[in-house]
Amino acid sequence: MRWVTGEDVATTELAAAEFIAARLGDAIRERGRAIFAVSGGRSPWNMFAKLATLDVAWHAVSVFQVDERIVPADDDARNWKQFLATPLAACIPRAQRHPMPVEIEDPALAASRYESILVEHGGDPPVLDVVHLGLGEDGHTASLLPGDALLDERLRSVGVSGLRQGLRRLTLTLPTLDRARSIVWLALGAGRRRVVAQLFAGDRAIVASRVARERATAFTDPAAAP
Repeated sequence: MRWVTGEDVATTELAAAEFIAARLGDAIRERGRAIFAVSGGRSPWNMFAKLATLDVAWHAVSVFQVDERIVPADDDARNWKQFLATPLAACIPRAQRHPMPVEIEDPALAASRYESILVEHGGDPPVLDVVHLGLGEDGHTASLLPGDALLDERLRSVGVSGLRQGLRRLTLTLPTLDRARSIVWLALGAGRRRVVAQLFAGDRAIVASRVARERATAFTDPAAAP
């Protein structure tokens, strides 16, 4: 795993945005299109805004979600609602934005439908070009939660999490993350320092350390750096 620590939050966000733009450009040159999966939370919003200003052939980029809470479309907890409010969303043609279909009443069916869309775009099994991941203060990533049976899933590309804070989530599984051509971690703030150190050390006590490291790059600000 490669580690990049910026001088401050803004330079870290820009470094991550420039790295993602370069990897998307590589994919477009090599295969004519790029598949980019984004995580939720507030941490990436400014990074997404910076990414939107960079020179990328956005008409050739398809955006997928890493995870999503099973809540109504207009709920503020919905990651996709927050993503659509970023400048990056406006760069992506509407037909190439692929939200997780959490409005489907049966979560298992929703996961299966999303997997089918991933296969259509990324092959079987699907291979994503760039996956952006965040890091929870408890060491989880995506919606892969400590102690969840979903951590042992090896066949499905999309799964349904157990309950967390009263909600279940759709999430890409570990095999899907591990197949990505490039994984980009973004961890900001002193609250992440402990788990960043664990990730840096490959400490399997946290979920995040179970994600493949060979093609991963982590971006941290000084407050979060181990």
